[in-house]
Amino acid sequence: MQKRVLFCATVDYHFKAFHLPYLKWFKEQGWEVHVAASGEMKLPYVDKKFTIPVQRSPFHKMNLRAYHELKKIIEDHQYSIIHCHTPMGGVLTRLAARITRKHGTKVIYTAHGFHFCNGAPLLNWLLYYPIEKVLSSFTDCLITINQEDYLLAKSHRFKAKSIKQVHGVGVNTEIFKPVEESQKNQLRESLGYKPNDFLMFYAAEFNKNKNQKLLIESLALIRDEVPNARLLLAGEGPLLNNCIEIARSLKVDDMIHFLGFRNDIENLLKMSDLAVASSLREGLPVNIMEAMSCGLPVIATINRGHSELVENDKNGYVLCTDDSKNFSLKILDVYKSKELCKKFGLAGTNKMKTYSLSKVITELKEIYSIYMVEDANETKSKHNRSYI
Repeated sequence: MQKRVLFCATVDYHFKAFHLPYLKWFKEQGWEVHVAASGEMKLPYVDKKFTIPVQRSPFHKMNLRAYHELKKIIEDHQYSIIHCHTPMGGVLTRLAARITRKHGTKVIYTAHGFHFCNGAPLLNWLLYYPIEKVLSSFTDCLITINQEDYLLAKSHRFKAKSIKQVHGVGVNTEIFKPVEESQKNQLRESLGYKPNDFLMFYAAEFNKNKNQKLLIESLALIRDEVPNARLLLAGEGPLLNNCIEIARSLKVDDMIHFLGFRNDIENLLKMSDLAVASSLREGLPVNIMEAMSCGLPVIATINRGHSELVENDKNGYVLCTDDSKNFSLKILDVYKSKELCKKFGLAGTNKMKTYSLSKVITELKEIYSIYMVEDANETKSKHNRSYI
Protein backbone atom coordinates (compact mmCIF):
# COMPACT_ATOMS: atom_id res chain seq x y z
CA MET A 1 0.00 0.00 0.00
CA GLN A 2 1.27 3.48 -0.94
CA LYS A 3 2.46 5.42 2.12
CA ARG A 4 0.90 8.88 2.42
CA VAL A 5 1.77 11.95 4.47
CA LEU A 6 -0.48 14.97 4.94
CA PHE A 7 0.83 18.45 5.77
CA CYS A 8 -1.72 20.95 7.13
CA ALA A 9 -1.58 24.66 7.90
CA THR A 10 -3.76 27.75 7.85
CA VAL A 11 -2.45 29.06 4.50
CA ASP A 12 -0.55 27.32 1.71
CA TYR A 13 2.12 30.04 1.55
CA HIS A 14 3.40 28.67 4.88
CA PHE A 15 4.63 25.57 3.03
CA LYS A 16 6.27 27.50 0.22
CA ALA A 17 8.07 29.72 2.72
CA PHE A 18 9.22 27.08 5.20
CA HIS A 19 8.59 23.45 4.31
CA LEU A 20 9.41 22.62 0.69
CA PRO A 21 12.61 20.73 1.66
CA TYR A 22 10.54 18.40 3.86
CA LEU A 23 7.90 17.79 1.18
CA LYS A 24 10.75 16.96 -1.18
CA TRP A 25 12.33 14.58 1.32
CA PHE A 26 9.13 12.56 1.70
CA LYS A 27 8.85 12.29 -2.09
CA GLU A 28 12.42 11.00 -2.21
CA GLN A 29 11.46 8.31 0.29
CA GLY A 30 8.74 7.14 -2.08
CA TRP A 31 5.83 8.61 -0.14
CA GLU A 32 2.73 10.26 -1.59
CA VAL A 33 2.59 13.86 -0.35
CA HIS A 34 -0.69 15.71 0.29
CA VAL A 35 -1.22 19.27 1.53
CA ALA A 36 -4.32 20.90 3.04
CA ALA A 37 -4.63 24.66 3.64
CA SER A 38 -6.43 27.74 2.39
CA GLY A 39 -5.12 29.36 -0.79
CA GLU A 40 -4.69 28.48 -4.47
CA MET A 41 -0.91 28.34 -4.66
CA LYS A 42 0.72 25.55 -6.67
CA LEU A 43 3.37 23.74 -4.68
CA PRO A 44 6.15 21.44 -5.90
CA TYR A 45 6.60 17.90 -4.56
CA VAL A 46 2.86 17.66 -3.84
CA ASP A 47 0.68 14.86 -5.27
CA LYS A 48 -2.63 16.24 -3.99
CA LYS A 49 -3.52 19.68 -2.66
CA PHE A 50 -6.77 20.30 -0.82
CA THR A 51 -8.04 23.87 -0.48
CA ILE A 52 -9.95 24.21 2.77
CA PRO A 53 -11.27 27.47 4.30
CA VAL A 54 -9.10 27.66 7.43
CA GLN A 55 -9.22 31.10 9.08
CA ARG A 56 -6.69 32.56 11.52
CA SER A 57 -9.34 33.63 14.02
CA PRO A 58 -10.51 30.76 16.26
CA PHE A 59 -13.98 32.33 16.30
CA HIS A 60 -14.52 32.47 12.53
CA LYS A 61 -17.54 30.39 11.48
CA MET A 62 -15.72 29.09 8.36
CA ASN A 63 -13.45 27.01 10.59
CA LEU A 64 -16.35 24.65 11.31
CA ARG A 65 -16.65 23.94 7.59
CA ALA A 66 -12.87 23.58 7.35
CA TYR A 67 -12.94 21.02 10.19
CA HIS A 68 -15.56 18.84 8.46
CA GLU A 69 -13.74 18.99 5.12
CA LEU A 70 -10.45 18.12 6.76
CA LYS A 71 -12.01 15.25 8.72
CA LYS A 72 -13.36 13.72 5.50
CA ILE A 73 -9.99 14.13 3.74
CA ILE A 74 -8.18 12.39 6.61
CA GLU A 75 -10.67 9.54 6.87
CA ASP A 76 -10.73 8.97 3.09
CA HIS A 77 -6.97 8.79 2.50
CA GLN A 78 -5.63 6.70 5.41
CA TYR A 79 -2.49 8.73 6.11
CA SER A 80 0.41 7.12 7.93
CA ILE A 81 1.71 10.51 9.15
CA ILE A 82 0.02 13.90 9.48
CA HIS A 83 2.18 16.94 10.24
CA CYS A 84 0.26 20.10 11.12
CA HIS A 85 1.50 23.67 11.54
CA THR A 86 0.20 27.10 12.63
CA PRO A 87 -2.27 27.58 15.51
CA MET A 88 -5.56 26.98 13.66
CA GLY A 89 -4.03 24.42 11.31
CA GLY A 90 -2.88 22.54 14.41
CA VAL A 91 -6.22 22.83 16.21
CA LEU A 92 -8.44 21.69 13.34
CA THR A 93 -6.14 18.92 12.16
CA ARG A 94 -5.71 17.31 15.57
CA LEU A 95 -9.45 17.42 16.19
CA ALA A 96 -10.17 15.99 12.73
CA ALA A 97 -7.62 13.17 13.13
CA ARG A 98 -8.86 11.82 16.48
CA ILE A 99 -10.52 8.73 14.99
CA THR A 100 -7.75 7.85 12.53
CA ARG A 101 -5.15 8.08 15.32
CA LYS A 102 -6.91 5.13 16.92
CA HIS A 103 -6.16 3.16 13.75
CA GLY A 104 -2.45 3.99 13.66
CA THR A 105 -2.10 7.43 12.04
CA LYS A 106 0.68 9.40 13.72
CA VAL A 107 -0.02 13.10 14.29
CA ILE A 108 2.87 15.57 14.60
CA TYR A 109 2.33 19.22 15.49
CA THR A 110 4.97 21.95 15.25
CA ALA A 111 4.28 24.92 17.53
CA HIS A 112 5.92 27.87 15.78
CA GLY A 113 5.72 29.85 19.02
CA PHE A 114 2.97 29.39 21.61
CA HIS A 115 0.74 32.46 21.92
CA PHE A 116 1.05 32.03 25.68
CA CYS A 117 4.57 32.66 26.98
CA ASN A 118 6.45 34.74 29.52
CA GLY A 119 5.11 38.28 29.23
CA ALA A 120 2.14 37.35 27.03
CA PRO A 121 -1.24 38.99 27.79
CA LEU A 122 -3.47 37.18 30.29
CA LEU A 123 -6.08 36.73 27.54
CA ASN A 124 -3.61 34.62 25.55
CA TRP A 125 -3.14 32.31 28.55
CA LEU A 126 -6.89 32.08 29.15
CA LEU A 127 -7.68 31.32 25.51
CA TYR A 128 -4.74 29.49 23.93
CA TYR A 129 -3.17 27.65 26.85
CA PRO A 130 -6.16 25.37 27.64
CA ILE A 131 -6.63 24.65 23.93
CA GLU A 132 -3.03 23.53 23.47
CA LYS A 133 -3.04 21.62 26.76
CA VAL A 134 -6.13 19.62 25.77
CA LEU A 135 -5.03 19.04 22.18
CA SER A 136 -1.65 17.75 23.30
CA SER A 137 -3.56 14.58 24.25
CA PHE A 138 -4.29 14.08 20.53
CA THR A 139 -0.65 14.57 19.52
CA ASP A 140 1.95 11.85 19.00
CA CYS A 141 4.83 14.33 18.75
CA LEU A 142 4.81 17.98 19.77
CA ILE A 143 7.70 19.88 18.20
CA THR A 144 8.78 23.23 19.61
CA ILE A 145 11.25 25.59 17.94
CA ASN A 146 12.62 27.41 20.97
CA GLN A 147 13.82 26.47 24.42
CA GLU A 148 11.18 28.43 26.34
CA ASP A 149 8.27 26.64 24.63
CA TYR A 150 9.98 23.26 25.06
CA LEU A 151 10.47 23.78 28.80
CA LEU A 152 6.93 25.12 29.18
CA ALA A 153 5.40 22.06 27.49
CA LYS A 154 7.52 19.78 29.66
CA SER A 155 6.94 21.58 32.97
CA HIS A 156 3.20 21.93 32.39
CA ARG A 157 2.99 18.21 31.58
CA PHE A 158 1.53 18.45 28.10
CA LYS A 159 0.27 14.97 27.28
CA ALA A 160 1.79 14.55 23.83
CA LYS A 161 3.44 11.13 23.59
CA SER A 162 6.72 12.85 22.72
CA ILE A 163 7.95 16.44 23.01
CA LYS A 164 10.93 17.49 20.88
CA GLN A 165 12.80 20.68 20.08
CA VAL A 166 14.30 21.51 16.69
CA HIS A 167 16.21 24.63 15.66
CA GLY A 168 13.41 26.40 13.82
CA VAL A 169 12.58 25.75 10.18
CA GLY A 170 16.19 26.12 9.08
CA VAL A 171 17.99 28.87 7.17
CA ASN A 172 19.64 28.13 3.84
CA THR A 173 23.22 29.17 4.54
CA GLU A 174 24.14 28.55 0.89
CA ILE A 175 21.85 31.43 -0.12
CA PHE A 176 21.97 33.65 2.95
CA LYS A 177 25.66 34.34 3.44
CA PRO A 178 27.96 37.37 3.70
CA VAL A 179 29.23 39.03 0.51
CA GLU A 180 32.32 41.04 -0.34
CA GLU A 181 32.17 44.84 -0.22
CA SER A 182 32.26 45.08 -4.01
CA GLN A 183 29.19 42.85 -4.42
CA LYS A 184 27.44 44.74 -1.62
CA ASN A 185 27.96 48.01 -3.47
CA GLN A 186 26.79 46.49 -6.76
CA LEU A 187 23.56 45.40 -5.11
CA ARG A 188 23.11 48.88 -3.65
CA GLU A 189 23.69 50.56 -6.98
CA SER A 190 21.22 48.25 -8.71
CA LEU A 191 18.50 49.35 -6.27
CA GLY A 192 19.39 53.05 -6.17
CA TYR A 193 21.38 53.23 -2.92
CA LYS A 194 24.78 54.83 -2.33
CA PRO A 195 27.88 53.11 -0.91
CA ASN A 196 27.86 55.39 2.15
CA ASP A 197 24.15 54.93 2.97
CA PHE A 198 23.61 53.25 6.35
CA LEU A 199 20.94 50.66 5.55
CA MET A 200 18.78 49.10 8.26
CA PHE A 201 16.45 46.29 7.20
CA TYR A 202 13.32 44.64 8.62
CA ALA A 203 10.94 42.29 6.80
CA ALA A 204 7.61 41.70 8.53
CA GLU A 205 3.87 42.13 8.12
CA PHE A 206 2.65 45.52 9.27
CA ASN A 207 0.56 44.60 12.30
CA LYS A 208 0.40 45.39 16.00
CA ASN A 209 2.73 42.55 16.99
CA LYS A 210 5.50 43.55 14.58
CA ASN A 211 5.55 47.04 16.12
CA GLN A 212 7.31 48.93 13.27
CA LYS A 213 6.31 52.17 15.02
CA LEU A 214 9.26 51.67 17.41
CA LEU A 215 11.73 51.61 14.51
CA ILE A 216 10.28 54.77 12.96
CA GLU A 217 10.46 56.61 16.29
CA SER A 218 14.04 55.42 16.84
CA LEU A 219 15.09 56.66 13.41
CA ALA A 220 13.57 60.07 14.13
CA LEU A 221 15.81 60.39 17.19
CA ILE A 222 19.01 59.98 15.11
CA ARG A 223 17.83 61.78 11.99
CA ASP A 224 20.22 64.71 12.38
CA GLU A 225 23.21 62.67 13.58
CA VAL A 226 22.92 60.04 10.84
CA PRO A 227 21.40 61.80 7.83
CA ASN A 228 22.53 58.97 5.54
CA ALA A 229 20.49 56.38 7.48
CA ARG A 230 17.83 54.53 5.52
CA LEU A 231 15.24 52.22 7.08
CA LEU A 232 14.05 49.57 4.63
CA LEU A 233 10.74 48.01 5.63
CA ALA A 234 9.59 45.09 3.51
CA GLY A 235 6.08 43.73 3.86
CA GLU A 236 2.40 44.57 3.71
CA GLY A 237 -0.39 44.54 6.25
CA PRO A 238 -3.21 46.41 7.97
CA LEU A 239 -0.97 48.97 9.71
CA LEU A 240 1.10 49.93 6.67
CA ASN A 241 -0.71 53.22 6.04
CA ASN A 242 -0.58 54.03 9.73
CA CYS A 243 3.21 53.62 9.72
CA ILE A 244 3.49 55.80 6.63
CA GLU A 245 1.57 58.53 8.45
CA ILE A 246 3.80 58.21 11.53
CA ALA A 247 6.88 58.58 9.33
CA ARG A 248 5.43 61.74 7.79
CA SER A 249 4.47 63.23 11.15
CA LEU A 250 8.01 62.63 12.48
CA LYS A 251 9.51 64.00 9.25
CA VAL A 252 11.50 60.88 8.42
CA ASP A 253 9.38 59.71 5.47
CA ASP A 254 12.29 60.52 3.12
CA MET A 255 14.55 58.20 5.16
CA ILE A 256 12.16 55.23 5.21
CA HIS A 257 11.49 53.07 2.19
CA PHE A 258 8.32 50.99 2.35
CA LEU A 259 9.21 48.17 -0.02
CA GLY A 260 6.01 46.13 -0.05
CA PHE A 261 6.11 42.37 -0.68
CA ARG A 262 9.53 41.27 -1.91
CA ASN A 263 11.02 38.15 -3.46
CA ASP A 264 14.62 39.37 -3.15
CA ILE A 265 15.10 39.34 0.63
CA GLU A 266 18.55 37.75 0.34
CA ASN A 267 19.81 40.66 -1.78
CA LEU A 268 18.25 43.26 0.50
CA LEU A 269 20.00 41.68 3.47
CA LYS A 270 23.34 41.31 1.72
CA MET A 271 23.46 45.02 0.87
CA SER A 272 22.37 46.16 4.37
CA ASP A 273 24.47 47.20 7.37
CA LEU A 274 22.13 46.31 10.23
CA ALA A 275 19.10 44.13 10.86
CA VAL A 276 16.46 45.55 13.20
CA ALA A 277 13.42 43.82 14.67
CA SER A 278 10.70 45.33 16.84
CA SER A 279 8.10 42.59 17.39
CA LEU A 280 6.41 41.95 20.71
CA ARG A 281 6.20 38.16 20.30
CA GLU A 282 8.19 35.66 18.23
CA GLY A 283 8.68 31.91 18.17
CA LEU A 284 12.02 31.73 16.37
CA PRO A 285 12.05 34.41 13.65
CA VAL A 286 13.36 33.45 10.23
CA ASN A 287 14.04 37.08 9.33
CA ILE A 288 16.60 37.36 12.14
CA MET A 289 18.19 34.00 11.28
CA GLU A 290 18.57 35.03 7.65
CA ALA A 291 20.10 38.38 8.68
CA MET A 292 22.59 36.71 11.02
CA SER A 293 23.48 34.20 8.33
CA CYS A 294 24.30 37.14 6.03
CA GLY A 295 26.68 38.49 8.68
CA LEU A 296 24.57 41.41 9.90
CA PRO A 297 24.57 42.68 13.48
CA VAL A 298 21.09 42.67 15.00
CA ILE A 299 19.24 45.09 17.25
CA ALA A 300 15.95 43.60 18.41
CA THR A 301 13.29 43.82 21.07
CA ILE A 302 13.18 41.36 23.97
CA ASN A 303 11.05 38.30 23.39
CA ARG A 304 11.74 34.56 23.58
CA GLY A 305 12.56 34.19 19.87
CA HIS A 306 14.88 37.17 19.64
CA SER A 307 16.56 36.37 22.95
CA GLU A 308 17.30 32.83 21.81
CA LEU A 309 19.12 34.13 18.74
CA VAL A 310 20.63 37.45 19.82
CA GLU A 311 23.03 37.74 22.74
CA ASN A 312 23.79 41.18 24.14
CA ASP A 313 27.24 42.43 23.17
CA LYS A 314 28.01 39.21 21.27
CA ASN A 315 26.07 39.39 18.00
CA GLY A 316 23.86 42.39 18.71
CA TYR A 317 21.51 43.83 21.31
CA VAL A 318 18.10 42.89 22.72
CA LEU A 319 16.16 45.81 24.19
CA CYS A 320 12.81 46.70 25.73
CA THR A 321 9.87 46.81 23.32
CA ASP A 322 8.89 50.41 24.10
CA ASP A 323 12.26 52.16 24.53
CA SER A 324 12.89 54.02 21.28
CA LYS A 325 15.59 56.18 22.91
CA ASN A 326 17.74 53.19 23.92
CA PHE A 327 17.06 51.56 20.57
CA SER A 328 18.35 54.67 18.78
CA LEU A 329 21.47 54.79 20.97
CA LYS A 330 22.34 51.20 20.08
CA ILE A 331 21.88 52.01 16.40
CA LEU A 332 24.41 54.80 16.87
CA ASP A 333 26.85 52.39 18.53
CA VAL A 334 26.74 50.10 15.51
CA TYR A 335 26.84 52.99 13.04
CA LYS A 336 29.96 54.48 14.60
CA SER A 337 32.01 51.26 14.88
CA LYS A 338 32.94 49.09 11.92
CA GLU A 339 34.82 46.84 14.34
CA LEU A 340 31.64 46.26 16.34
CA CYS A 341 29.74 45.48 13.13
CA LYS A 342 32.37 42.95 12.12
CA LYS A 343 32.47 41.34 15.57
CA PHE A 344 28.67 41.01 15.81
CA GLY A 345 28.35 39.82 12.22
CA LEU A 346 30.96 37.07 12.57
CA ALA A 347 29.41 35.83 15.83
CA GLY A 348 25.98 35.71 14.20
CA THR A 349 27.23 33.80 11.15
CA ASN A 350 28.92 31.23 13.38
CA LYS A 351 25.81 30.80 15.50
CA MET A 352 23.67 30.11 12.43
CA LYS A 353 25.57 26.89 11.74
CA THR A 354 23.36 25.32 14.42
CA TYR A 355 20.22 26.67 12.71
CA SER A 356 21.16 25.82 9.14
CA LEU A 357 18.67 24.10 6.87
CA SER A 358 20.87 21.00 6.62
CA LYS A 359 20.98 20.75 10.42
CA VAL A 360 17.21 21.11 10.84
CA ILE A 361 16.49 18.67 8.01
CA THR A 362 18.59 16.10 9.87
CA GLU A 363 16.68 16.79 13.11
CA LEU A 364 13.28 16.37 11.42
CA LYS A 365 14.40 13.29 9.47
CA GLU A 366 15.19 11.63 12.79
CA ILE A 367 11.72 12.44 14.11
CA TYR A 368 9.94 11.34 10.93
CA SER A 369 11.96 8.12 10.79
CA ILE A 370 10.70 7.09 14.23
CA TYR A 371 7.10 7.14 13.00
CA MET A 372 7.95 5.58 9.66
CA VAL A 373 9.49 2.61 11.50
CA GLU A 374 6.54 2.40 13.91
CA ASP A 375 4.12 2.41 10.98
CA ALA A 376 6.07 -0.32 9.20
CA ASN A 377 6.11 -2.46 12.36
CA GLU A 378 2.37 -2.01 12.88
CA THR A 379 1.67 -2.97 9.27
CA LYS A 380 3.85 -6.09 9.61
CA SER A 381 2.12 -7.03 12.86
CA LYS A 382 -1.33 -6.72 11.28
CA HIS A 383 -0.18 -8.82 8.31
CA ASN A 384 1.15 -11.57 10.61
CA ARG A 385 -2.06 -11.62 12.66
CA SER A 386 -4.08 -12.21 9.50
CA TYR A 387 -2.46 -15.65 9.17
CA ILE A 388 -2.99 -16.75 12.77
